[in-house]
Amino acid sequence: MTRIVITDCDHPTIEIERAIFTRAGYEVELAQCRTADEVATAGAGAVALLAQYAPITDAVLAALPFVRVVGTYGASLDNVELPAAARRGLRVVNVPDYGVDEVADHTLGLILALTRGIVGLDRAVHAGTWDFRGGGELHRSSSQQVGVIGLGRIGSAVARRALAFRFRVVAADPTRPAVEGVRLVELEELLATSDLVSVTTRFDPSTRHLLNAAAFARMKSGAYLVNTSRGGVVDQAALVDALRSGHLGGAALDVLEREPITPDDPLLSLPNVVLTPHAAFYSRESLVEMKRRAAEAITVALADLGPVGRS
Repeated sequence: MTRIVITDCDHPTIEIERAIFTRAGYEVELAQCRTADEVATAGAGAVALLAQYAPITDAVLAALPFVRVVGTYGASLDNVELPAAARRGLRVVNVPDYGVDEVADHTLGLILALTRGIVGLDRAVHAGTWDFRGGGELHRSSSQQVGVIGLGRIGSAVARRALAFRFRVVAADPTRPAVEGVRLVELEELLATSDLVSVTTRFDPSTRHLLNAAAFARMKSGAYLVNTSRGGVVDQAALVDALRSGHLGGAALDVLEREPITPDDPLLSLPNVVLTPHAAFYSRESLVEMKRRAAEAITVALADLGPVGRS
């Protein structure tokens, strides 16, 4: 039976994928690869790979001549070397729109956690302090501006939610049409004028460390940062410096440059940082949808390519 290899997966089960692949006539094997070498070994003889975080590099694809389709869980393709796949005529599939509401809701939750001082208030109560000032000096939402970097599906949904909470909203994205009620501005103006910056842009070489030391220096003193995009968009070391210096008032991060977080990560020692474990995408429904659509996309692509050739 022809094999499809799931290179890595931290979900509780792969029964959804297994049922879809088996029904289409494929054998499925789950590996837990971390490195390119491990992917090359686990994928030997496979006609398709389904990856979560494992690197699908040029060297991996060179070592796996039978692979015809590469799929990823979710929207991101940053672990796939796309030019290498294109050169080999491989089909690359993903699930770009499965969890828009979940990520937008999570982002708004992080925005409110910072602007309403919710985490600080909770920690103070648990420490035995009953004082409304435990979350710091707070301001009503209508007096604050949220700047959204990246106005795709998720960024647009975040902007609409922020408007519903009466924040003023600006956005920086030269490739997207405006959202009603949202003023499009250049990134420099967004950074200089926003009380909170929300990052929902794509991650690729052009956006790596888009938020760096120079960008943080442009931000308003006391401003907040929320990132539910990809960890690599933010220079984490520069962010730590900006938080330690007091220039930034706080940050809420669902994604990090290195995941999972290590016990010695300096973010863990900063009281003005809210961290969630790359969970913005998650609901029971979104997880099921993501797994189903990723597996279906691979089987459809394989059927479309036919029994012979890679093109």
